[in-house]
Amino acid sequence: MTKSLGKHFTQVFSGSVGNLIEWYDWYVYSIFSLYFADTFFPKQDQTAQLFNTAGIFAIGFLMRPIGGWLMGAYADRKGRKAALTLSIILMSGGSLIITCVPGYSTIGIAAPLILVLARMLQGLSVGGEYGTAATYLSEIAPKNRRGLYSSFQYVTTIVGQLIALGILLLLQRCLLTPAQLATWGWRIPFGIGALLALSAVYLRRNMTESEAFSTEKIATQKRGSLKELYKYRKESLIIVGFTVGLTITYYTLTTYVQKFLVNTSGFSKSDSTLIIAIALFIFMLAQPLAGMLGDIMNRKRFMIIAVSLSVLSVPAMVLLGQTHSFFWATTIITVALVILSLNTSISAIVKAELFPVNIRSLGVAFPYAITVAIFGGTAESVALGFKKAGYPDGFYWYLAVCVGISLITVIFMPDMSKRSKLDE
Repeated sequence: MTKSLGKHFTQVFSGSVGNLIEWYDWYVYSIFSLYFADTFFPKQDQTAQLFNTAGIFAIGFLMRPIGGWLMGAYADRKGRKAALTLSIILMSGGSLIITCVPGYSTIGIAAPLILVLARMLQGLSVGGEYGTAATYLSEIAPKNRRGLYSSFQYVTTIVGQLIALGILLLLQRCLLTPAQLATWGWRIPFGIGALLALSAVYLRRNMTESEAFSTEKIATQKRGSLKELYKYRKESLIIVGFTVGLTITYYTLTTYVQKFLVNTSGFSKSDSTLIIAIALFIFMLAQPLAGMLGDIMNRKRFMIIAVSLSVLSVPAMVLLGQTHSFFWATTIITVALVILSLNTSISAIVKAELFPVNIRSLGVAFPYAITVAIFGGTAESVALGFKKAGYPDGFYWYLAVCVGISLITVIFMPDMSKRSKLDE
């Protein structure tokens, strides 16, 4: 029993620690954009500069469907281990480029163009990372612990973001002046990310392949192909519908909200960073608890409750725009994120259960990446666009509609707890 638990812990750690580093690298861009926007773009008002950096953030997301396709197919053909190792190498390369690229004042328009190239590499990496990591964790999980194992994907995602926030707080409050941070200090976390990603390559090269993939006997031409995925177009559409509301809510509450606190609520950059760090820490702790609850309850019923409650993120953003209290801003974001954890904790397993092993990684990654690119990656740009147009409330209606689409999807989707493809 102890030996079995140790083996599972090692597998979960191997599959998720690289995910932590990968998402640290991904989030560093958004978290530090308040500081490096001036480096890559001509002098403009703050909202315009943030709009430009958010646009490049969105370009990284637009690469995610390509990454989901290429890396998902690679994982279904060559193995989860091989794909996860390749994804971390791509992420490391993107972080290294951002660390070294000169600013607009030195090389002109080439600076933002190189920044775009780096984000494209990182987009390819993250596009394959989610689907492959979700597949790996779902395949190694015991049947009665799938929600719990699934939750560790978001646990490590959040830990990666917390480390990025921790580095920012350390630089803000202890090591650098605001001028130093804006001039060159923002490059430090990207350099750290590149080094950490290289260390994750070693960890993933020594991880154990999932038994489901190792024992698969299906012919190579039926593994990880779009032609094969087309047979599961209904399942792919379910992923799209389920992800629409989840992704825009997630990126609104974890990425855009930091700029919102500064640009709308009037908080300082350092206070907004601390507020997000506290809320994310509690969000992380909620993941395994919500995952275990998802294992106890009927999964479809649990999903309906979870998505229904997600609509509360709309009034949460409205209240947040009206408060100037550190305590209440932290409380509002924390409550909204704890509600969101009911969705994020089981999202990986919900997707993986829809597909057989030969198409599972591509099936999870590709439709998910397309949806995140369209809705998650553009959340900041859409919100800032509404604000720039003088109609910030328009974004809240947009958010509510997206959550409504997800609710309709989970109401009509089949109950996979009774016929999961993971049990085949």
